Amino acid sequence: MQILSLGSRTLRFMSLRKVAMGFSTLLILASFVSIFIKGLNFGLDFTGGTAVEVGFSQPADLKKVRDALADNGFADASVQLFGSSQEILVRLAPRGSDVKAEVIGNQVIDALKKADDSVVMRRIEFVGPSVGEDLKEQGGLAMLTALICILIYVAFRFEWRFAVGAVGALLHDVIITVGLFSVLGLEFDLTILAAILAVIGYSLNDTIVVSDRIRENFRKVRIDDTIEIIDISLTQTLNRTLVTSITTILVLIALFAWGGQTIHGFATALLFGVFIGTYSSIYVASSVAIAMGVSKEDLIPEVIEKEGADQDAMP
Repeated sequence: MQILSLGSRTLRFMSLRKVAMGFSTLLILASFVSIFIKGLNFGLDFTGGTAVEVGFSQPADLKKVRDALADNGFADASVQLFGSSQEILVRLAPRGSDVKAEVIGNQVIDALKKADDSVVMRRIEFVGPSVGEDLKEQGGLAMLTALICILIYVAFRFEWRFAVGAVGALLHDVIITVGLFSVLGLEFDLTILAAILAVIGYSLNDTIVVSDRIRENFRKVRIDDTIEIIDISLTQTLNRTLVTSITTILVLIALFAWGGQTIHGFATALLFGVFIGTYSSIYVASSVAIAMGVSKEDLIPEVIEKEGADQDAMP
C-alpha cells in the first residue's frame, strides 16, 4: 500500500533504518579503532611547539627542505606548503622551556639557506605544552557542554526519546568526523574543533526541523503507525534538507578548493560533517526514537486524553 503525503508519494526512509543503523555502527567502530590505534595528529594548539612560516622566491622543493632540516638537527620537523608553492610552514615539537621561539626560527632559517638563499621568515609562533593540554581539555568540555545543553533543550521542547535520538545523532556525527581525521592522519587543531562544533549546530538544526514536523503530523495525520508518520514527515522536509545541504556544500567545496592551506582542514571537517549530518538527521535520530518506542501518545498526550473524554461524553 502506498502512503500519500500532500498528493505525492511518500518515501519509505524507515524501511532502511536497520541497514542504516548497521552502516553507522560499522563507521563508529572503525572510527574508535582508528582513534585508539593511530590516535589523532594533534596540531601545535594541543601539543605545543613552534611553527615557522617561510617564503621562497620560487616554488619550493619540499624534499630539499626536509633534507636540509634533517641535516641540521630538525629531522622531526613537519613541512607543508602554506597557501602557495612559494610558502612553507615548518612545525617543530617543543625543544625545552629554555629555548626561545626566535632562536629556533633563526636556526630553521640558517638551515634552509643552505638549500636556498632566497628564503625569508614570514612569521613565527610558539605554544607551550601546558597551554596545549589546557586547550585540549577545555575543547573537550566545550563539546560535552554543548551536547548536554542540546539534550536538555530537545527533551523540554519535544520529548525525551527525541532528545536521546538527537544527541545520539550528534555523537554519531562527531565520532565519525573525528575518526576521518584519525584515518587520514590530518592535523587536528582548534580550527577543526570549531568546525566540529559548527557541524553539531548544523546537524541539530535539521533534526529539530524533522522533529517539529513529526509532532505536527501526529496531530494532523489520522494514522496510528509511528513509522508511517515519520516517513511522511521526512518526505515533507526532504526538499528543505536537500536545498540547505547542497547550497552549504557548494560553498564548502569552494573553500576546500581555493581557500588555501590555512582553512583546508576546517573546510574538510565541515564538508564531511554536512554529509554525515544530513544522513544522521534523516536516519539516526528518528531510528533511535523508534527503537525507544516513541508514539503519538508520548508527543501529544493532552490531545489524546481530550479526544477520549469527548468520545466518552457522546450519547
